Amino acid sequence: MAENNDEIQTQFDDTVNMTATELRRWLDTDESKSAGQKADDGGESTGHASGRRIVDILGMKKADLTDNDYAHMRKVVGYAHRHLAQRPTGNIENSKWRYSLMNWGHDPTKS
Repeated sequence: MAENNDEIQTQFDDTVNMTATELRRWLDTDESKSAGQKADDGGESTGHASGRRIVDILGMKKADLTDNDYAHMRKVVGYAHRHLAQRPTGNIENSKWRYSLMNWGHDPTKS
């Protein structure tokens, strides 16, 4: 069943637990840049690019969100839910798994 934009927004808001400021600061770190699958040209990872897009979306008014924004929000929710299901054992504080999720706006160590 297709979700409406309100449902997508709710799922996105429930999934993305970092503020735009937190995410922007995170994306500037070496740890953020080291996580995720790099582009074929060795450039920015998919997750890092997604994080920049999430920062933009977080700064937008709901009325200004486009269909493309909602499609990205749905992608963020799907990625985070799949990745959370793959939680590794042990301490995750400095794990690539956590860093990858944080690039997508979700810090699994936050309550």
